[in-house]
Amino acid sequence: MSEVTRFAPSPTGRLHLGHAYAALFAAEQAGPEGRFLIRMEDIDRSRCRPEYETAIFEDLAWLGLTWSEPVDRQSAQLDAYRQALDRLNEAGLLYPCFCTRRDITDEIARSERAPHGPEGPLYPGTCRQLTVQERQARMKDGATYAWRLDMAEALKRTPDLSWTDRQAGRQDARPELLGDVVLARKDISTSYHLSVVVDDARQGITLVTRGEDLFMASHLHRLLQALLDLPVPEWLHHRLVTDSQGQRLAKRHDSLSLDSLRQAGESPQEIRHRLGFGAS
Repeated sequence: MSEVTRFAPSPTGRLHLGHAYAALFAAEQAGPEGRFLIRMEDIDRSRCRPEYETAIFEDLAWLGLTWSEPVDRQSAQLDAYRQALDRLNEAGLLYPCFCTRRDITDEIARSERAPHGPEGPLYPGTCRQLTVQERQARMKDGATYAWRLDMAEALKRTPDLSWTDRQAGRQDARPELLGDVVLARKDISTSYHLSVVVDDARQGITLVTRGEDLFMASHLHRLLQALLDLPVPEWLHHRLVTDSQGQRLAKRHDSLSLDSLRQAGESPQEIRHRLGFGAS
Protein backbone atom coordinates (compact mmCIF):
# COMPACT_ATOMS: atom_id res chain seq x y z
CA MET A 1 0.00 0.00 0.00
CA SER A 2 1.39 3.42 -0.96
CA GLU A 3 1.26 6.03 1.77
CA VAL A 4 0.81 9.77 1.91
CA THR A 5 3.02 11.24 4.63
CA ARG A 6 4.13 14.73 5.57
CA PHE A 7 6.87 16.72 7.27
CA ALA A 8 5.56 19.89 8.91
CA PRO A 9 8.28 22.26 10.15
CA SER A 10 7.77 25.78 11.47
CA PRO A 11 9.95 28.38 9.69
CA THR A 12 11.15 29.92 12.94
CA GLY A 13 14.79 28.78 12.80
CA ARG A 14 17.21 26.42 11.13
CA LEU A 15 16.56 22.69 10.96
CA HIS A 16 18.56 20.46 13.31
CA LEU A 17 19.27 16.74 13.43
CA GLY A 18 15.88 16.02 15.03
CA HIS A 19 14.10 17.65 12.11
CA ALA A 20 16.29 15.73 9.68
CA TYR A 21 15.33 12.46 11.35
CA ALA A 22 11.60 13.32 11.22
CA ALA A 23 11.78 14.30 7.55
CA LEU A 24 13.79 11.24 6.52
CA PHE A 25 11.49 8.97 8.52
CA ALA A 26 8.34 10.39 6.89
CA ALA A 27 9.84 10.16 3.42
CA GLU A 28 10.94 6.57 4.04
CA GLN A 29 7.43 5.58 5.13
CA ALA A 30 5.92 7.07 1.96
CA GLY A 31 8.28 4.98 -0.13
CA PRO A 32 8.85 5.25 -3.88
CA GLU A 33 5.20 4.60 -4.70
CA GLY A 34 3.71 7.03 -2.18
CA ARG A 35 3.68 10.80 -1.70
CA PHE A 36 5.83 12.77 0.73
CA LEU A 37 4.48 16.26 1.40
CA ILE A 38 5.88 19.39 3.01
CA ARG A 39 3.60 21.55 5.16
CA MET A 40 4.81 24.85 6.56
CA GLU A 41 3.33 25.55 9.99
CA ASP A 42 3.65 29.29 9.58
CA ILE A 43 0.71 30.73 11.51
CA ASP A 44 2.82 32.49 14.15
CA ARG A 45 3.69 35.50 12.02
CA SER A 46 5.67 37.10 14.85
CA ARG A 47 8.28 34.31 14.69
CA CYS A 48 8.11 32.90 11.16
CA ARG A 49 10.57 34.30 8.62
CA PRO A 50 10.78 33.84 4.81
CA GLU A 51 14.52 33.28 5.08
CA TYR A 52 13.96 30.33 7.42
CA GLU A 53 11.48 28.78 4.98
CA THR A 54 14.02 29.14 2.19
CA ALA A 55 16.66 27.54 4.42
CA ILE A 56 14.35 24.60 5.21
CA PHE A 57 13.99 23.79 1.52
CA GLU A 58 17.75 24.09 1.05
CA ASP A 59 18.47 21.75 3.97
CA LEU A 60 15.95 19.14 2.82
CA ALA A 61 17.27 19.20 -0.75
CA TRP A 62 20.85 18.92 0.59
CA LEU A 63 19.78 15.77 2.44
CA GLY A 64 18.65 14.36 -0.89
CA LEU A 65 14.91 14.57 -0.20
CA THR A 66 12.30 15.31 -2.83
CA TRP A 67 8.65 16.07 -2.16
CA SER A 68 5.37 16.43 -3.96
CA GLU A 69 4.29 19.92 -4.95
CA PRO A 70 2.65 22.19 -4.09
CA VAL A 71 4.02 22.94 -0.63
CA ASP A 72 1.17 23.53 1.83
CA ARG A 73 1.16 26.59 4.12
CA GLN A 74 -1.06 26.90 7.15
CA SER A 75 -1.24 30.66 6.71
CA ALA A 76 -3.30 30.02 3.57
CA GLN A 77 -5.78 27.78 5.41
CA LEU A 78 -7.16 30.12 8.10
CA ASP A 79 -10.68 29.93 6.67
CA ALA A 80 -10.64 26.13 6.95
CA TYR A 81 -9.62 26.32 10.62
CA ARG A 82 -12.24 28.97 11.31
CA GLN A 83 -14.94 26.80 9.74
CA ALA A 84 -13.91 23.82 11.87
CA LEU A 85 -13.91 25.98 15.00
CA ASP A 86 -17.34 27.41 14.13
CA ARG A 87 -18.70 23.92 13.64
CA LEU A 88 -17.53 22.84 17.08
CA ASN A 89 -18.84 26.03 18.63
CA GLU A 90 -22.26 25.70 17.01
CA ALA A 91 -22.43 22.14 18.31
CA GLY A 92 -22.01 23.42 21.87
CA LEU A 93 -18.56 21.87 22.28
CA LEU A 94 -16.52 25.00 23.02
CA TYR A 95 -16.48 27.67 25.69
CA PRO A 96 -14.49 30.90 26.03
CA CYS A 97 -11.82 30.86 28.71
CA PHE A 98 -10.72 34.20 30.17
CA CYS A 99 -8.16 32.78 32.61
CA THR A 100 -4.56 33.94 32.57
CA ARG A 101 -1.76 31.48 33.28
CA ARG A 102 -1.55 32.97 36.78
CA ASP A 103 -5.30 32.44 37.30
CA ILE A 104 -4.96 28.79 36.35
CA THR A 105 -1.90 28.26 38.55
CA ASP A 106 -3.64 29.86 41.54
CA GLU A 107 -6.81 27.81 41.02
CA ILE A 108 -4.83 24.58 40.83
CA ALA A 109 -2.94 25.52 43.98
CA ARG A 110 -6.24 26.07 45.82
CA SER A 111 -7.56 22.69 44.77
CA GLU A 112 -6.65 19.73 46.93
CA ARG A 113 -7.25 17.24 44.15
CA ALA A 114 -6.45 19.01 40.91
CA PRO A 115 -6.70 16.53 38.02
CA HIS A 116 -3.40 15.66 36.37
CA GLY A 117 -2.58 14.59 32.85
CA PRO A 118 0.61 13.24 31.29
CA GLU A 119 2.13 16.74 31.24
CA GLY A 120 1.03 17.91 34.68
CA PRO A 121 -2.09 19.54 36.17
CA LEU A 122 -5.04 19.98 33.82
CA TYR A 123 -7.07 23.12 33.38
CA PRO A 124 -9.57 23.04 36.28
CA GLY A 125 -12.55 24.17 34.20
CA THR A 126 -13.03 27.53 35.90
CA CYS A 127 -14.64 29.29 32.92
CA ARG A 128 -16.76 26.27 32.03
CA GLN A 129 -18.94 27.26 34.97
CA LEU A 130 -19.72 30.77 33.67
CA THR A 131 -23.24 31.46 32.47
CA VAL A 132 -23.93 32.45 28.87
CA GLN A 133 -24.66 35.99 30.06
CA GLU A 134 -21.35 36.21 31.93
CA ARG A 135 -19.44 34.99 28.90
CA GLN A 136 -21.15 37.42 26.55
CA ALA A 137 -20.57 40.34 28.90
CA ARG A 138 -16.84 39.65 29.18
CA MET A 139 -16.47 39.22 25.44
CA LYS A 140 -18.39 42.44 24.82
CA ASP A 141 -16.03 44.25 27.20
CA GLY A 142 -13.09 43.14 25.07
CA ALA A 143 -11.60 40.62 27.49
CA THR A 144 -8.88 38.37 26.07
CA TYR A 145 -10.00 34.76 25.82
CA ALA A 146 -9.25 31.37 24.33
CA TRP A 147 -11.66 28.77 23.00
CA ARG A 148 -11.48 25.53 25.00
CA LEU A 149 -12.97 22.17 24.13
CA ASP A 150 -15.59 20.99 26.61
CA MET A 151 -14.09 17.54 27.00
CA ALA A 152 -16.91 16.06 29.06
CA GLU A 153 -19.49 17.06 26.45
CA ALA A 154 -17.29 15.87 23.59
CA LEU A 155 -16.89 12.45 25.16
CA LYS A 156 -20.65 12.06 25.43
CA ARG A 157 -20.91 12.46 21.65
CA THR A 158 -18.06 10.08 20.73
CA PRO A 159 -18.04 6.88 22.79
CA ASP A 160 -15.63 3.98 22.21
CA LEU A 161 -13.11 5.65 19.92
CA SER A 162 -9.86 3.93 18.99
CA TRP A 163 -6.85 4.57 16.80
CA THR A 164 -3.87 2.59 15.55
CA ASP A 165 -0.17 3.18 15.94
CA ARG A 166 1.73 0.81 13.66
CA GLN A 167 4.28 0.08 16.33
CA ALA A 168 2.23 0.20 19.55
CA GLY A 169 -0.93 -1.32 18.04
CA ARG A 170 -4.58 -0.50 18.63
CA GLN A 171 -5.21 2.23 21.21
CA ASP A 172 -8.42 3.01 23.04
CA ALA A 173 -8.73 6.77 22.71
CA ARG A 174 -8.35 8.57 26.04
CA PRO A 175 -8.48 12.28 25.15
CA GLU A 176 -9.72 13.12 28.64
CA LEU A 177 -6.11 12.77 29.78
CA LEU A 178 -5.47 16.15 28.17
CA GLY A 179 -8.48 17.93 29.67
CA ASP A 180 -10.25 20.97 28.20
CA VAL A 181 -7.55 21.88 25.68
CA VAL A 182 -7.28 25.24 23.94
CA LEU A 183 -8.28 25.02 20.27
CA ALA A 184 -7.92 28.71 19.36
CA ARG A 185 -7.21 32.12 20.82
CA LYS A 186 -8.78 35.48 20.17
CA ASP A 187 -5.75 36.62 18.15
CA ILE A 188 -4.88 33.25 16.52
CA SER A 189 -7.77 31.36 14.98
CA THR A 190 -6.36 27.89 15.54
CA SER A 191 -4.04 25.76 17.65
CA TYR A 192 -1.70 22.94 16.73
CA HIS A 193 -4.33 20.38 17.72
CA LEU A 194 -7.07 21.83 15.54
CA SER A 195 -4.96 22.73 12.53
CA VAL A 196 -3.15 19.40 12.31
CA VAL A 197 -6.33 17.30 12.06
CA VAL A 198 -7.86 19.69 9.51
CA ASP A 199 -4.64 19.74 7.48
CA ASP A 200 -4.12 15.97 7.54
CA ALA A 201 -7.66 15.40 6.29
CA ARG A 202 -7.43 18.08 3.59
CA GLN A 203 -4.13 16.71 2.30
CA GLY A 204 -5.25 13.09 2.36
CA ILE A 205 -2.56 11.96 4.81
CA THR A 206 -2.81 8.21 5.33
CA LEU A 207 0.04 7.79 7.82
CA VAL A 208 0.90 10.43 10.42
CA THR A 209 4.55 10.14 11.41
CA ARG A 210 5.90 12.21 14.30
CA GLY A 211 7.90 12.03 17.50
CA GLU A 212 6.93 9.86 20.42
CA ASP A 213 6.55 13.00 22.54
CA LEU A 214 3.26 13.60 20.69
CA PHE A 215 1.85 10.13 21.33
CA MET A 216 -0.71 11.42 23.85
CA ALA A 217 -1.81 14.18 21.48
CA SER A 218 -2.99 11.50 19.07
CA HIS A 219 -5.72 10.55 21.55
CA LEU A 220 -7.08 14.08 21.28
CA HIS A 221 -6.67 14.23 17.52
CA ARG A 222 -8.71 11.06 17.13
CA LEU A 223 -11.50 12.77 19.10
CA LEU A 224 -11.39 15.90 16.94
CA GLN A 225 -11.54 13.76 13.80
CA ALA A 226 -14.71 12.13 15.11
CA LEU A 227 -16.31 15.45 16.10
CA LEU A 228 -15.55 16.96 12.69
CA ASP A 229 -16.38 13.83 10.64
CA LEU A 230 -12.85 13.65 9.23
CA PRO A 231 -11.12 10.55 7.82
CA VAL A 232 -8.92 8.61 10.24
CA PRO A 233 -5.31 7.88 9.27
CA GLU A 234 -2.94 5.57 11.06
CA TRP A 235 -0.04 6.84 13.16
CA LEU A 236 3.59 5.88 13.63
CA HIS A 237 5.47 7.61 16.43
CA HIS A 238 9.25 7.54 16.12
CA ARG A 239 12.09 8.03 18.57
CA LEU A 240 13.45 11.46 19.41
CA VAL A 241 16.98 12.57 18.60
CA THR A 242 18.73 13.83 21.73
CA ASP A 243 21.91 15.69 22.58
CA SER A 244 24.87 14.35 24.55
CA GLN A 245 22.98 14.97 27.81
CA GLY A 246 19.96 13.04 26.60
CA GLN A 247 17.86 16.18 26.11
CA ARG A 248 15.53 16.53 23.15
CA LEU A 249 16.99 18.80 20.48
CA ALA A 250 15.58 22.31 20.05
CA LYS A 251 16.37 25.12 17.65
CA ARG A 252 18.72 26.61 20.23
CA HIS A 253 21.10 23.71 19.54
CA ASP A 254 22.93 25.70 16.86
CA SER A 255 25.89 23.32 16.81
CA LEU A 256 23.58 20.52 15.67
CA SER A 257 21.77 22.50 13.00
CA LEU A 258 22.12 21.08 9.51
CA ASP A 259 23.67 24.33 8.36
CA SER A 260 26.36 24.19 11.08
CA LEU A 261 27.09 20.54 10.37
CA ARG A 262 27.33 21.25 6.65
CA GLN A 263 29.70 24.15 7.29
CA ALA A 264 31.78 21.84 9.49
CA GLY A 265 32.27 19.52 6.53
CA GLU A 266 29.72 16.76 7.15
CA SER A 267 28.13 15.30 4.03
CA PRO A 268 24.47 14.35 3.54
CA GLN A 269 25.53 10.70 3.53
CA GLU A 270 27.23 11.11 6.90
CA ILE A 271 24.13 12.78 8.36
CA ARG A 272 21.95 9.96 7.06
CA HIS A 273 24.30 7.35 8.47
CA ARG A 274 24.43 9.14 11.82
CA LEU A 275 20.63 9.02 11.98
CA GLY A 276 20.33 5.43 10.86
CA PHE A 277 19.22 5.91 7.26
CA GLY A 278 20.85 4.66 4.09
CA ALA A 279 22.20 6.91 1.39
CA SER A 280 19.77 8.76 -0.86
